[in-house]
Amino acid sequence: MRIELVTERLTLVPLGPEHLDAVHAYSSDLENTRFMVHFPSGSLEETARFLQDVSEEWNKALPEKYEFAVFHLDRMVGNVSLLLEPDRASAELAWIINQAYWGMGFATEAAQALIDYGREALGISHFFAHCDSENIGSYRVMERLGMIRTSEWNGRKNRSSDDDRREYRYDLP
Repeated sequence: MRIELVTERLTLVPLGPEHLDAVHAYSSDLENTRFMVHFPSGSLEETARFLQDVSEEWNKALPEKYEFAVFHLDRMVGNVSLLLEPDRASAELAWIINQAYWGMGFATEAAQALIDYGREALGISHFFAHCDSENIGSYRVMERLGMIRTSEWNGRKNRSSDDDRREYRYDLP
């Protein structure tokens, strides 16, 4: 499946194995991923397996996950995802931006493009997202998208930490 989403500054294309070097650069950076549940990628091979799984998902007639590479001026700056719930009416938004591009609004712009695509092309009516309670950058993105914090709890386990963390959930009304 070939989809291209274009915003004022960004181009989003299906994420796949051809993005290995860029994805591994930010997914293996502990500072970039310190609040992530699934990253960091421990090895280039782990990143390659992840991208192969993503590619196989794109080949399904009805993908459950829509993972996009985010480009700015022909440079990959991160990736964003829509993870559909079984009812296909709700989806979780997720993103990771290379820290070299933090603070530039790319996560907000890319996530908004996914919300628009999800509503228009996939019929999604409800969006939600999660983040570590200390991930100020992520929950500010959620707030800029119009999302509202609806719950928080203990028990989050970030991959790079053994600490028991607090997690926030945001929903788009």
